[in-house]
Amino acid sequence: MPTGKVKFYDKDKGFGFVSRDDGGDVFVPKSALPEGVAELKAGTRLEFGVAAGKRGEQALSVRILDAPATVTAARRPAEDLQVMVEDTIRLIELKVQPSLRRGKHPDRETGKKVAQILRAIADELEG
Repeated sequence: MPTGKVKFYDKDKGFGFVSRDDGGDVFVPKSALPEGVAELKAGTRLEFGVAAGKRGEQALSVRILDAPATVTAARRPAEDLQVMVEDTIRLIELKVQPSLRRGKHPDRETGKKVAQILRAIADELEG
């Protein structure tokens, strides 16, 4: 059976494409997915049967060989996030706001530190 990697899969449209290891792309309809699988992630390695379709090769009876590694960070408890927000507010009030009131930007080091903290908080909120 041929093997390949998922190029993309659109769950809403119910299809995607796989790049064969030996070259070429194969159409993957939702009906070819294993039972209980609703979508495929890009980079997932598959084994599949192939049939000639109206517009080229079409995958049949897909079998997932290995999925790409995903990085899932555990969310911090809300209490920890609340402390981060309070500390950030204090930092902005003490280090950033006085400079801005004088019509100047804070020094680069303070600006970088605040930006890093705000990004970390944003990542936690999106979590």
